[in-house]
Amino acid sequence: MFKDLFIRKTLTQLFAEAESNDNGLKRHLGPWNLTFLGIGAVIGAGIFVLTGQAAAQYAGPGIVISFIISGLACAFAGLCYAEFSAMIPIAGSAYTYSYATLGEFLAWIIGWDLILEYLFAASTVAVGWSGYVVSFLQDFNIIIPPHLSAATGTVLVNVPEVGWKPETSQLINALTVQGINIANLQHVTAIINIPAMFVIAVIAILLVIGIKESANFNNIMVIAKLAVIILFIAIGFFFVKHTNWVPFIPKNTGVSGHFGWSGILRGAGVIFFAYIGFDAVSTAAQETKKPQRDMPIGIMGSLGISTILYILVAIVLTGIVSYTTLNVADPIAVGVNAMGSSMFWLRPIIKLAAIAGLSSVVLVMLMGQPRIFYSMSKDGLLPPVFSKVHPKFKTPYISTILTCFVALIIAGTLPISILGELVSIGTLLAFAIVCISIIVLRKTKPDVPRPFRTPWVPVVPILGAFVCFYLMASLPLDTWIRLFVWMAIGFVIYFSYGIKHSHARKRKNNN
Repeated sequence: MFKDLFIRKTLTQLFAEAESNDNGLKRHLGPWNLTFLGIGAVIGAGIFVLTGQAAAQYAGPGIVISFIISGLACAFAGLCYAEFSAMIPIAGSAYTYSYATLGEFLAWIIGWDLILEYLFAASTVAVGWSGYVVSFLQDFNIIIPPHLSAATGTVLVNVPEVGWKPETSQLINALTVQGINIANLQHVTAIINIPAMFVIAVIAILLVIGIKESANFNNIMVIAKLAVIILFIAIGFFFVKHTNWVPFIPKNTGVSGHFGWSGILRGAGVIFFAYIGFDAVSTAAQETKKPQRDMPIGIMGSLGISTILYILVAIVLTGIVSYTTLNVADPIAVGVNAMGSSMFWLRPIIKLAAIAGLSSVVLVMLMGQPRIFYSMSKDGLLPPVFSKVHPKFKTPYISTILTCFVALIIAGTLPISILGELVSIGTLLAFAIVCISIIVLRKTKPDVPRPFRTPWVPVVPILGAFVCFYLMASLPLDTWIRLFVWMAIGFVIYFSYGIKHSHARKRKNNN
């Protein structure tokens, strides 16, 4: 049973799968759809949620440097993804690439890791979506009960003129400076996050209906949020207070990862989560009209546009308000509120854009995960039900429903800080393996046609893998422990089911 753990799928098999019309998926997507899918996933939680939180907890205004570091790492990984997605246009993304280069066992590891990436990413962003919806509705005196709008067990405090916020050390310190004793404020313990669960349920219905409809919805959301983000940047520059940037890199607290340069690196590792959109683009390869040409355009185009916008928003946001006030689920809303009553008209527009933007992120993440399941099921590593395609809508509907149901439960019960760090470490591991796989395949299959070639191999993939592993090392120990627990669960499933049903093994045994 344990022999041939590193058996590979041949490129001939993969090329045949890519060209086959028997997979049930329809090719509807072009370069603009793919670029907008990438932007739809990338521009969301990073700008609307994690920018403020990472600045408040780890890097201060130096979060700008964190974005540059993460963007550089993503550029290296993105170039490697572009080569693979053009050469092997299969829905499995990094899972498929590693199956062709590093073997089945490592492919399973990366496939299981991608579940952690996409599933928890969708849940994380849904929590951020909830924060903005609650804030938006409050502007119209529509109050969602606090105990129904936060993670299970979260202690919320009713802050005067602000509203319900999670009780954190930063909040306690900020209130103490204002002469407010937090013990005298109203407290409540959250039961479940209903808005976060609601958005996942709605997106699930859309994804089951069809990829074309989902892409059209995403395009509308992306155009809306890009317009408003550019508006926020343009107006926000007039409200920047340079004193908020001093010190630009706050002094380290004495604990590694909390401000100083170690905090900037910790921040880069956490916000790396914000860049996973271009990875999700590769999962749509079998639904793309001309993947050899369009995949690199979608991946690198969305990554470049998103990185520039991230940096500009981080500069403006930390200039408008002190980074110490941004450890909330809706930091951009905090920035808009700080602009004063003259900008009241901008508040609902920004919050609507955030809601639209985060909706598109949830959509793309929940679109990517079922297609990973689809590929793993087609290879026999998961039960056949995961690759079942709807006879009318031509979507992997059962895996979509299952993915969305689990994401719905996670989003309703877990806090955003735990979710964000889990997604970051999963994403970094996936990117590192893709970078390594490029080097392996260049050595083992140098003559295979490559519509797009990663430049400066092996320098670019080595730098990509190094930066990814370095950022992983900067993440908290408890995040690593959760990763190991998750992987242990994956090993149990692989050795109890996948290894017995692997199509690659069956083909070899029959030959």
